[in-house]
Amino acid sequence: MTHSNNELSPEDLQKVIATIDIPTCPGMVSDAMEEGQKDEPDLIRLAEIISSDAGMSAAALKLANSPLFGTSSPVSSVRKAVERLGTKNVLCVVVASALRASVTGLPAAWIEQFWKRTTMLALASSLIARRQYGISADAAYTYALFHDAAIPLLMRRFPNYGEVLEKCRREGIMLNVAEEQYYPCSHPVVGSLLVRNWGLPAILGQAIRFHHENDAYDLPDRTLPGGALSLIAVTQVAEHLLSEILDEDIEVGNDLFKRALDFLGISGDDLDDLRQRVATAIESAAN
Repeated sequence: MTHSNNELSPEDLQKVIATIDIPTCPGMVSDAMEEGQKDEPDLIRLAEIISSDAGMSAAALKLANSPLFGTSSPVSSVRKAVERLGTKNVLCVVVASALRASVTGLPAAWIEQFWKRTTMLALASSLIARRQYGISADAAYTYALFHDAAIPLLMRRFPNYGEVLEKCRREGIMLNVAEEQYYPCSHPVVGSLLVRNWGLPAILGQAIRFHHENDAYDLPDRTLPGGALSLIAVTQVAEHLLSEILDEDIEVGNDLFKRALDFLGISGDDLDDLRQRVATAIESAAN
């Protein structure tokens, strides 16, 4: 794949749109994002939007009472949860719940496991971003949620996608390489279109588009801006740590993991500290 231009050609776009059913952004998310982006967002209005959806309400309360935000006194109302989380984190909850609800038509057990791991990764990524200078924790959270969100869309569209996924895990093949071999589009391309359709910041789409590329750390800034690369790096470190903690096959190869650590300037001691923090957060979130 050439990187001379990170925009998809109109032909490529048509091919992807004709192939994959990309969920549209729900009105509720647009309303919440519009409110959240005002100079002085109305938290009462945001709480009302969230309260109208049971899944969103539960997610807001869970995050507000999680180790990232929880204090000794748990909150039990959406209004209080919104006050504790603040606007940016509330938008993360809204987007996450809507994204999850938009992907239907797959086996319940598979989708449950997929989102459980995705949510853990988002939590770990935001936690690592918070320890870095100049990387937004809520952008890292949203990026981690969306960077593989096209996988269920491809799975729903192609009957043998699950087998290809399994083959990649078993043989250590990069998923995007296998996708380009078997299908008309890959999950980074579909994912970048999804975030664009949902009106999310362009930097998220750029990061998603290149997150599997081996040469991501060598690309010029005009192709992949430093801010987008920071999101990729934080999430690659988070994925590696999560795989260690959960004792899974490590999806991010050691080379990319080392590049991510170097890019972020994370030392061995820093890594031990992050590993401990991520393990504690994951344990608390699982309970």
